[in-house]
Amino acid sequence: MSERQYSLRAPDHLDEPIVMVELDTSNGVMFPLYDPDTNLVYLCGKGDSVIRYFEITAEPPFVHYINTFQTPDPQRGIGMMPKRGCDVNSCEIGRFFRLNNSGLCQVVSMTVPRKSELFQDDLYPDTVGDTAALGAEEWFAGKDADPILISLKDGYIPPSEKSKSTLKVTKRSNVLDKGKTGSGGGVNRNSTANEITIAEDYVKEFKEEIRKLKAMIVKHENRIRSLEAKLSSTDSQNNNSKEDTNHTNTKDNQEEEELAPDEV
Repeated sequence: MSERQYSLRAPDHLDEPIVMVELDTSNGVMFPLYDPDTNLVYLCGKGDSVIRYFEITAEPPFVHYINTFQTPDPQRGIGMMPKRGCDVNSCEIGRFFRLNNSGLCQVVSMTVPRKSELFQDDLYPDTVGDTAALGAEEWFAGKDADPILISLKDGYIPPSEKSKSTLKVTKRSNVLDKGKTGSGGGVNRNSTANEITIAEDYVKEFKEEIRKLKAMIVKHENRIRSLEAKLSSTDSQNNNSKEDTNHTNTKDNQEEEELAPDEV
């Protein structure tokens, strides 16, 4: 039998599946990857070129199909990065590393489109950290403990704070200069002077750009004024010609009315 199925089972009743669905027909081994933070299950098969993902809920039908990621290159294996390695700013909820038949590792990113730039609490609840809850001796002794959770909000940088960050260029000291100065003091003074010079160059460049922009604005304003003047003079000439035409037509009409019937 080469039919592949997925089933949802309760830990206390593994012999009675809650849901069992036939997926497809293939000989490839399935790699189920589960994200407990978002209740998403990713089904990846060896030799497949697709990644199917489903959402697990407490209401029937319990397993909801979401979408399928498809690529022309089949995969030999796949691994999932822990949630603490995802990019919170782009609403990335999963990152996979696919080993293709070509021998290259492809990075697949799963993101949720959100218009808000705030931290998304529903996508990033407290997740498992990198600190062990038990030591090796405690685990061998039979103790059990819940994993230590961490918040991903500490690693989140709002866009407003990103714009405040400034570019700082630091020139690294040369090892050969230490022998000349005898100490690191001269090197530090040189690096500070270099930083000041670079900052002054940036300021000069910005001032020059501002001066060019101001000159361009003045030039455009003068051109706009001249075009408005030409337009107003053209409108006045058109109005005058219309008035002369109306006056001539009125005069002709009056002369026709003054003529006698036998003179017409």
